[in-house]
Amino acid sequence: MKRASEMTVEELGAYIDQSVLKPDFTEAEIRQYIQEGIDYHCATVCVNPASLDIAAEMTKGTDTKICVVCDFPFGTSTTASKVLQAETYCQREDIYELDIVANFGWIRSGKYEDVTKELRVIVEACHAHGTAVKVIFETDTLNEEQIRQACECAIAANADFVKTSTGFITGYESKGATKEVIEIMMDQCKGRIKIKGSGGIRTREHFLELIDMGIDRMGIGFKSTPIVLGLDN
Repeated sequence: MKRASEMTVEELGAYIDQSVLKPDFTEAEIRQYIQEGIDYHCATVCVNPASLDIAAEMTKGTDTKICVVCDFPFGTSTTASKVLQAETYCQREDIYELDIVANFGWIRSGKYEDVTKELRVIVEACHAHGTAVKVIFETDTLNEEQIRQACECAIAANADFVKTSTGFITGYESKGATKEVIEIMMDQCKGRIKIKGSGGIRTREHFLELIDMGIDRMGIGFKSTPIVLGLDN
């Protein structure tokens, strides 16, 4: 396998979901950062549901696809509401992936059967429309055992990815996709599900290290994308 340091910008961009999620963005800012994601050859632009029409317009005819977040960033809606949200978004033909926030309060409570049950019906709703699902755990709120159990919940629910963070949690030390957390997830998942790191990936060294570890995708903030790609000089 090619080392990350030897990859082209286009090859590195294929690891990135460019985050365009700040709730205070103006439409002009949303358009600017979606366009940058396209220009950087990112795998997807990750947007809020209200930005879907803009993202569809701008990514049409490009290699960059759309990832939409669901019940973001807290994951505390009812299961029925989460399913309805997911179905509403995935009915669109232009949605490639959906990032759903797991109820991490349930994970912290040890309610793993409930977590799995909820995720399973959401995944089924998305897969019925051909949409891949990433499950966000908010790992900064979890201990190692809870992270491992959450991975098993997502695997049992037939999700496509496990994901570390939203980038919006407060009241905890913000670590995000550290090498240590990614190692835990990789050790637990053992290739049974893909892994997306998000949160705290702001240097080229960290970005390249995670690729060489075997990570599948990373959520990168719009300010950090040119830095991790080595285009900030």
